[in-house]
Amino acid sequence: MNPIDRESLLGALRDAAPRSLHVAELCQRLDIQKSRRDEVLDLLEELVVLGLIGEMPGLRYRARRIAPGHGERAKGGLLTGVLQMTGRGFGFVAAEDGGPDVFIPPDSVGPALHGDRVEVAARPSPKGREGSVTTIVTRRNPRFTGSLERHGKAWVVQPDDPRLRGPVLVLGDVPKQKRGELAVIAELVRFPQSSGDLAAARVVDVLGVQGITTVEVMKIKIREGIEEEFDAETRAEAEAFPERVPAADKKGREDLREIDLVTIDPPDARDHDDAVYVEKTKGGYRVVVAIADVAHYVRPGTALDRTALARGCSIYLPDRAIPMLPRELSTNLASLVPNKDRLCMGVEIYLRKNGGVERARLFEGVMRSGGHLTYEGVARALGITDEGPRQPAAEKRLPMLSSLQELAKKLRAGRLKRGALDFDLPEAKIKLDEANVEPVDCVRSRKDPGVREAYRMIEELMLLANEVIAAELKRLAVPAIYRTHAPPDEKKLSAFAKVATALGHSMDVEAAQDPKKLSAFLTEIEDRDEAPVLRYLLLRAMQQAVYDVNADIGHFGLAAKDYLHFTSPIRRYPDLVVHRIVRAIVRGEAIDGAALLSRMRRASVESSRLERRAMTVERDVVGLYRAILMRDRIGEELEGTISSVDANGFYVALDEPFVDVLVPIEKLGDWYELDELGIRLIGLRTGRMLELGQRIGVKIEDVRIGRREIVGVPVDESLLVDPRGGERGPRGPRPEGGAPRRDGEGRRGPRDDKGRGNRRQRRERNAEDRGKPRKGKAEDPKKDRSAPAPGGKPPKRSRRRR
Repeated sequence: MNPIDRESLLGALRDAAPRSLHVAELCQRLDIQKSRRDEVLDLLEELVVLGLIGEMPGLRYRARRIAPGHGERAKGGLLTGVLQMTGRGFGFVAAEDGGPDVFIPPDSVGPALHGDRVEVAARPSPKGREGSVTTIVTRRNPRFTGSLERHGKAWVVQPDDPRLRGPVLVLGDVPKQKRGELAVIAELVRFPQSSGDLAAARVVDVLGVQGITTVEVMKIKIREGIEEEFDAETRAEAEAFPERVPAADKKGREDLREIDLVTIDPPDARDHDDAVYVEKTKGGYRVVVAIADVAHYVRPGTALDRTALARGCSIYLPDRAIPMLPRELSTNLASLVPNKDRLCMGVEIYLRKNGGVERARLFEGVMRSGGHLTYEGVARALGITDEGPRQPAAEKRLPMLSSLQELAKKLRAGRLKRGALDFDLPEAKIKLDEANVEPVDCVRSRKDPGVREAYRMIEELMLLANEVIAAELKRLAVPAIYRTHAPPDEKKLSAFAKVATALGHSMDVEAAQDPKKLSAFLTEIEDRDEAPVLRYLLLRAMQQAVYDVNADIGHFGLAAKDYLHFTSPIRRYPDLVVHRIVRAIVRGEAIDGAALLSRMRRASVESSRLERRAMTVERDVVGLYRAILMRDRIGEELEGTISSVDANGFYVALDEPFVDVLVPIEKLGDWYELDELGIRLIGLRTGRMLELGQRIGVKIEDVRIGRREIVGVPVDESLLVDPRGGERGPRGPRPEGGAPRRDGEGRRGPRDDKGRGNRRQRRERNAEDRGKPRKGKAEDPKKDRSAPAPGGKPPKRSRRRR
């Protein structure tokens, strides 16, 4: 007897919508025997509970109407994806249909854990999709890290990852060392079977003492499921490749070995994806961009391909790189190392004198890099920096580099003119000791303008190649994985426009939605004092770029109609998928779009998720090194700029070293409230303001390694003094009135909201109140095992809010 599934019932009801169906008619449509009617009714009841169908009088059922404004992939139904929990009890599922993430409220998570692959029943909501976990398809990696604690007679592990529900009961022996100071690796041996069930694990290893650099880095890697070592099957496939490219593999390819292609990378780069060549022509420029032919070695269905998809991308840490592919490929056979024959895919582009594309062609070739140039060496050869040593290989290619610089300036000007956004934000670069273990400094990367320009030169060519190939694949109507960037969040843009207007600039929401006007605005404020504040707020309004098979979304940040990633197949899986399509086009092979599209859609969703994971690991490790660096500098007074503010305090970006210091609001003498624009804190008694972009001195007071936090207090003693008594210490009771404000005549006067704060703060306080136990009902932590964070049950959130 074949099982009846909910999806079939839901599909039949949707086909009949908006008409309802009697259970007997539904059975007849699906050829289900009348004797199984009770089984059908049970499944229909589940669909009713999940909100996917409605029950009508007389055993009739109707599919719920899909809200207007949601695309095909925003519809409800049973979807599969990986559950990503938050520390506040709710989660999201990046569904494999490629549509918007599905919001999972705390009471809809069930026995699922962070990292489980789950099936969810999704339904449209005002902000996208919302759903409930119905089935756990596969469980997460069982390994996690945490601290041992004694609960009565039992030992438990408190997970380091707040997204993993804890505590976790320990089965078996526990280490005999000082347990409170140890970080342990545990392995789940019993998973929850209900929302209130307690997971159980056994301790498999001791990492070491909490706070040690190597221990903390390992905790981050285990938390995110990062495996450095490749499995035996993947290693065997990689080791089977020869050291050199066989002659047979070069046959039938275009010979580019006479073209002076060079790689331009950082000095310590090992995986060389791309090589470039530029020359001036009578009509403009000729550009050749050659990319490592990784697709020749990593074929679909192989262990190498499965591993590349499972990793998604390479991860770059201050002390090492964790490659997507084994080093036999990533740093040798596939890498475009100097003076070695290498297989490549690429594009030859002819451009007009103004930088506009005239024509382009794709190719499959064999090349030999003429040299590994560095950004510093290129900048020195062009005379735009004095930083770094001179590089003879760059000096002798000055004519080519000059043409590249000239073209890159035109390409960049063209992008900015059409509306591409240029935030040019500094990134942190960690400097390690001679043993390559402990941090000794943290500086701004690409600080030198000349070196920064050298980076931009290569970036412009990579952007050009990616756009040209995206446009060609779209023109041929073949499936591909595109790099998409949706327009900014309208509410955040509105806040940005209000701040810009308040600071004296003409900007409204409609103008902020136009890439050209936004780009022009960024150029206009480039040298203004408020530029960092406005760039920061605009960046916060931007959505995150993702991978998608939909070619029509475009890339807002680049103001590009067509864009994808083609230029880094050694370190990004989507590029590898695109290479396979380009190869088929060059060879004139048939492309089965229908068969490829579903696989590409799953790969794009997974690649987006894994990219976010890599960014999280890289950010957390840098944050860890920054905290460890400042551990020995407690008590020092340093200068910086307020880089962000919220209702809990503000962050100061120090000049040197380049780290962020948190100044909690409770450290200040006065009560402070966030203003309506969200850019400054205002003292309720003194009226003093602490705002984005303000220069300030801070004294390092504490470093919290586990939370990656550096805590400080203002050097200005007056900010620490209670204005009532003039003494430094805990601030007094909250004043009855709100923060002083300036009225229309510029005079200060009391606020008329009776100290309740702005709307955003009231919402935050309400959310906090929802998470507190009601009077007379104390929380029982044993009954709330689903809470991921200490201190009680996470706040329930209205389903309509997501």
